[in-house]
Amino acid sequence: MKGIQWRQGIRSGGITTWELGKVIFPVTFLVSLLQHTPVIDWFVNMLSPAMSWIGLPGQAAIPLVLGNLLNLYAGIGAILTLELTVKQVFILAVMLSFSHNLLVESAVCRRVGVRPLVVIGARLALAILSAWIIHWTWQAGTETAVYGMIPPAEAAPIGWGAILLEAVKTAVFGVMQVGGIVFPLMIGIQILKDLRWLDRFAQWMKPLLRPMGIDSRGSVIMAGGLLFGLAMGAGVIMDQAREKQFTRREMTLMVLFLAACHAVVEDTVIFIPLGIDVLPLLLIRLGVAVLLTLSLAWLWPRPKPTVEIARRREVI
Repeated sequence: MKGIQWRQGIRSGGITTWELGKVIFPVTFLVSLLQHTPVIDWFVNMLSPAMSWIGLPGQAAIPLVLGNLLNLYAGIGAILTLELTVKQVFILAVMLSFSHNLLVESAVCRRVGVRPLVVIGARLALAILSAWIIHWTWQAGTETAVYGMIPPAEAAPIGWGAILLEAVKTAVFGVMQVGGIVFPLMIGIQILKDLRWLDRFAQWMKPLLRPMGIDSRGSVIMAGGLLFGLAMGAGVIMDQAREKQFTRREMTLMVLFLAACHAVVEDTVIFIPLGIDVLPLLLIRLGVAVLLTLSLAWLWPRPKPTVEIARRREVI
């Protein structure tokens, strides 16, 4: 294709993969080690007394801890080992959809100028509040949940040598998995930019973003986050943040929207084996993300044009 800057796309893919690898490898390695220590049990024991307030048994703290420290796959794998009601499974699914993989995804948010504590606090608050509302408003779902096919569990490594090797393998696989998506994605984004397809998409998204206080320039970040998530879509988010130099307000609005609702396809389909209706799960995430962003945009007014232009010169 003529006019495609392949070298720039490859360069962006390499830089972004390297930046993500520096975050994902140590975090995944550390958490993989912690699974074989009393730390996870300590978290579970600490959370168990509060579980009854949101209609969950104490053992439900296990998937919450694993999901928040690792990812949705770890949390869902733990759910499949528990005997729970449909309502309890749905509460866990809603909580994990709002709050999961906090360490890696919050580190990504930090790299685009949004404080990790803000993102973590917002996601945990949404998870707890949604669980409390569902517990006290939904009186159905008392039957025992019937799960789909459960993948066979791998044997736990024995000895610290095997544990360290397993942690390294998990961390390396995590980096390779993200790189395998991010690298070609960045090349694809470069193609879309050079063909000016992203400009058209920005115009299509403009009527949807403006009511939420988000500039149309953020349409690429929003699309990348919604489709690929905060971790997998980090390449798009970080690249656009470097290129567009958004204000802190703009970046915060977009990140908090995506913190509540991202990877809408993968993070919805993945809950199907739990035997719950995933459409309400998706609608809850979208609705909460829109309300959260609208509220924050109203409480945090857009700066005057002269001030906004000056702030855009600040590299986040």
